[in-house]
Amino acid sequence: MYLSLSWRNLWRNKRRTIIASASVFFAVLLAVLMRSGENGSYAYMIDSSAKLFTGYLQIQGIGYWENHSLDKSIAVSKAQYDSLSQIPHLTSVTPRLEAFALVSRGVNTKVAQIIGINPESENRMTGLKNRLVEGSYLTGSSDGVLIAQGLADILGIKRGDSLIIYGQGYHGQMAAARLPVVGVIRLPFPTLNNGMVYMTLPNAQNVFSASGLITSAAVMVDNVNNLSTVENGVHSVMGANYAIMTWDEMMPDLVQGIELDNASGIIMLIILYIVIAFGVFGTVMMMTSERVREFGILISVGMKKARLVLVTTLETILISFLGVAAGFVGSIPLIYYLHYNPIHMTGEAAKAYEAFGVEPIMNFSTDPHIFVSQSIVVLVIALATALYPVLFINRLKPAKAIHG
Repeated sequence: MYLSLSWRNLWRNKRRTIIASASVFFAVLLAVLMRSGENGSYAYMIDSSAKLFTGYLQIQGIGYWENHSLDKSIAVSKAQYDSLSQIPHLTSVTPRLEAFALVSRGVNTKVAQIIGINPESENRMTGLKNRLVEGSYLTGSSDGVLIAQGLADILGIKRGDSLIIYGQGYHGQMAAARLPVVGVIRLPFPTLNNGMVYMTLPNAQNVFSASGLITSAAVMVDNVNNLSTVENGVHSVMGANYAIMTWDEMMPDLVQGIELDNASGIIMLIILYIVIAFGVFGTVMMMTSERVREFGILISVGMKKARLVLVTTLETILISFLGVAAGFVGSIPLIYYLHYNPIHMTGEAAKAYEAFGVEPIMNFSTDPHIFVSQSIVVLVIALATALYPVLFINRLKPAKAIHG
């Protein structure tokens, strides 16, 4: 009976009910939007950095990470690659031989990072082929190089020209070669775009006198939550003679940036909760003050305050559930739209993203936990405002309420 009475009371004044529910609806929408944007951006930062740079894991020689020396190169057998491919949740293993050398054309010279790659596996991991702006992508038998667009502009080189590479190879041997430029690629960050050269792995091993060796093998996983499982599997396959590093060990600046931003995001979320609490509380106060005479009459004709409190509490609960349910349902298409159509940052915000080595894109997470957790928090805040009508009715003087 009380539930039925409460429900009917809500719709005696539709405008009042809609206003109260709308305040809860927008509270859920804003909370979900904020948290989804934060978590989605963090996940995108990690995933894009892992794909473009390090992978979620890297297999290296012991001591390689400290100075990136070719002398710490490693050999990985076909049997080991086959065993790695059998590890659950591991999606790819991408071998690389990385070195630094002088690159020049004519009188123009610059230090660049030379990376020997397996064209197919590198493209699966980084999408390198999609960044091609001129020429053709590397093939397994190609003896040419791909050069980043910024570096090509600095050297004044284009497709079909020859690039001279001069540096130090494995165990101090001379590394020198003159190779044709088969393509130009555009990389997303100026630092990379101004200093990267790619060639096939066999070609790089030949130039740097490192036959059969690699400096690292980047490992990708299907989900970052499965990283520890894959790491244990890689350790068991490779043994103690190899160093296994995770993405957070290789990119500490990114980890610290995410932690700092997450802390500030939590503070902003708390501020949002406070604003939501005052907004919903203000709406409940309005609803209560509009019904003072009604409450006075009901008490005067014999309705006990406890029963009136029960009815008003049920009304607040119903309004809260209506608003939260609408906010939960309404936020799903919005977040999914933003997830598949992320916001591209510009200006200073874009520079801040690039400082961490990630593309300036704000993505949104579709993790169901976000929708549920934020809806529950807002529901608790909305239900807490039910205390006001309880206290108000208990202190109400019927005669004064009727004549007031």
